[in-house]
Amino acid sequence: MSARNAPAALFAVVLAAGASTRFGSPKQLVRIAGRPLLHAAVTNAAEVVGSSLIVVLGSGAAELGALLKHSPGSIVVNQDWREGLASSIRAGIARLPLTCAGVLLMLADQPGVTPDDLKRLAGTWRKQPQYVAAALYSGTTGVPAIFPRSLFQELAQLRGDQGARALLRRNSDRLVRVPMPGAALDIDTPEDLLAVNAPRPP
Repeated sequence: MSARNAPAALFAVVLAAGASTRFGSPKQLVRIAGRPLLHAAVTNAAEVVGSSLIVVLGSGAAELGALLKHSPGSIVVNQDWREGLASSIRAGIARLPLTCAGVLLMLADQPGVTPDDLKRLAGTWRKQPQYVAAALYSGTTGVPAIFPRSLFQELAQLRGDQGARALLRRNSDRLVRVPMPGAALDIDTPEDLLAVNAPRPP
């Protein structure tokens, strides 16, 4: 395959640096279907990008890093994790190589997102690699989302506890929405976890 026809290099950044204050303990370690949330998110990302993967840790980095010692990719420890999500996005973007044409941003606490969801997202982005491809769920556009290199500088300028949603709004003219109902589920509180683990009616 010639370089011109080669697929654009896609990296994933899994954001997992938060302190889980509303949950009360590190939710990245919570097991759903027998697997810790963080491990499941990293494994799902690896199915799409292989080892082109960066996991951003912060609070509890030593414990969480041990969980990933056999996982592909690399770990970045965000020392500024108390600032909020934007600091983790910046930490991940700073580690992307020059060969990276797009970045898949994803959270560690969306257990409803499947490898097939991520593959559909990546496939959509590869058709229009200058566009943003983002998940559409519950009337909202958000992460997982893939941003082209042309927006890396804007991602690197995010501040505070805002994620990339403001960037999605600013670039709505070049945004492709990919329906992903499973992305609506995130684990923020113990009640969220109970809802996920509740037995399904027959």
